[in-house]
Amino acid sequence: GDCQSEPPAKRVRSEDLGQDGESREDAGAEEKEPTERKRARGQNKSRPCMKPNHYEQSRLCPSVTQGCAEKCYFGARCRFLHDVGEYMAAKPADLGRSCVLFETFGKCIYGVTCRFAQAHLGDGYQNIVNTDLAKQWEGKSLVRNNLSKDLQHQLRKRKFKEREVSNCTTPQEGLGDSTECPVLPEQGEDPEPDAVQSPGLPGGEEASSTKTVGPVTDEDVVKLRSCEKKKSKSPDKPFLCCLFQCGNLPFRRICKRFGADVTCGEMAVCTNLLQGQSSEWALLKRHHTEDIFGVQLEGAFPDTMTKCAELLNQTIEVDFVDINVGCPIDLVYKKGGGCALMTRSNKFEQIVRGMNLVLDVPLTVKIRTGVQEKVNVAHKIIPKIREWGASMVTLHGRSREQRYTRGADWDYIAECAKIASPMPLFGNGDILSYEDANRAMQMGVSGIMIARGALIKPWLFTEIKEQRHWDISSSERFDILKDFTNYGLEHWGSDTQGVEKTRKFLLEWLSFLCRYIPVGLLEHLPQKINERPPYYMGRDYLETLMASQNVDDWIKIRRQAGRQSPSPS
Repeated sequence: GDCQSEPPAKRVRSEDLGQDGESREDAGAEEKEPTERKRARGQNKSRPCMKPNHYEQSRLCPSVTQGCAEKCYFGARCRFLHDVGEYMAAKPADLGRSCVLFETFGKCIYGVTCRFAQAHLGDGYQNIVNTDLAKQWEGKSLVRNNLSKDLQHQLRKRKFKEREVSNCTTPQEGLGDSTECPVLPEQGEDPEPDAVQSPGLPGGEEASSTKTVGPVTDEDVVKLRSCEKKKSKSPDKPFLCCLFQCGNLPFRRICKRFGADVTCGEMAVCTNLLQGQSSEWALLKRHHTEDIFGVQLEGAFPDTMTKCAELLNQTIEVDFVDINVGCPIDLVYKKGGGCALMTRSNKFEQIVRGMNLVLDVPLTVKIRTGVQEKVNVAHKIIPKIREWGASMVTLHGRSREQRYTRGADWDYIAECAKIASPMPLFGNGDILSYEDANRAMQMGVSGIMIARGALIKPWLFTEIKEQRHWDISSSERFDILKDFTNYGLEHWGSDTQGVEKTRKFLLEWLSFLCRYIPVGLLEHLPQKINERPPYYMGRDYLETLMASQNVDDWIKIRRQAGRQSPSPS
């Protein structure tokens, strides 16, 4: 056949031509260097990097820090320091005279790298250990749901095996209506012989005449029905919402101390969890004081969400798993997750049914009123969510387009609460006082979830339980910041990296705390969450400083909180 004609010559852009019209590619090797710079994108493109430059350059090798008997695995190729004297010569000055880890646990695992090392270093930079205090904590697990190296290796190599599930998108055959559920005995009570029968044998016949010690279960063979899963003991308790960036473990400890009965971890992306990313698994960590704790997952596809639910069901300890269908962030929405699931009903159904099938704990869902501002669709979706098997729904009374502008639509939340019955529905939005909480409970919801209100005033849980306005002093608020600093050093570490993380999240939290107006200065009670007051003078210098919108004043508060961190009681 005829030969095809050659494609047209590539057009050369004007910026690629030299002064004499010659292409830069033909101008010689010395002129091949690119002259165009990569365009910086994003609103924070001019923001300086907050990471200390000296940290990576003069970092001590972990083999030396942890006192390993063996030599460094990397040998001469290791880019960290191995000479303690050289490290100490370049190390920044200590930030205080007392180390919270040493005073709490009797030992600081960070040794010479601790930024409070003078409290526990002896001669020759030897790490001092308080043996009596250390023995009290020996064998105790303060934080659960850690990612083990073995599990991380399995996830990275894709060798983690899930239990086989027949069909995740349809209900199991033979289960019948989920509302027809046998009454199970409370924990600690012995069931009567005729009360619980084996589901596989008619008439409750005994499968074997062999005598056994203790109860025998078939958990590994028969999955729990939705109605047989463990329910929350008190659904009407104040619920601390999942908070992006600020809902970390130290902050949850603060809220727990002020009366938050139910806490939830930060939103975790299911694909990152399945890949074994340490930073994502850190969002699942649970402090031992969190007695009712759940995790929140975000994803756009049924297969990954179901696999992730099965992974968490086998590896961590949680009381419930929440699906985030309310995240308005563009990065999540454009990938089909968050609020986008409200418009993808088929995927949404498969995700809920699949996760509910593999989980042994209740599955909850958090949604918004809809995607568009004046088009509410939650009332249409909630009956379907109940049918798919979810144990509870939380409704934020705003759409995705509204984000956090205007007030939450509690009349619509009340309408949805009637539609959701008998499934519990929690309301969320604009709760900043016990009066707001009481008004919300009168709308017919099963409970309330608190988000920004806890960031602005974490003692809100105490106000709700005691039904009063707490005119908290500036010194008491400052003590809260010092406690958060101590909790942060315990959680993220007392070395340079841990100190920088604690500083970062403390400053992030202070951007919300400055919105609080002291009760003694208000003309009308209570304060509304979207009110931004004009500049005002506090009753003392510290109260004025805490009301400042200037980040320089937040840094002053941060420095004082770090220096004056008290010894833990």
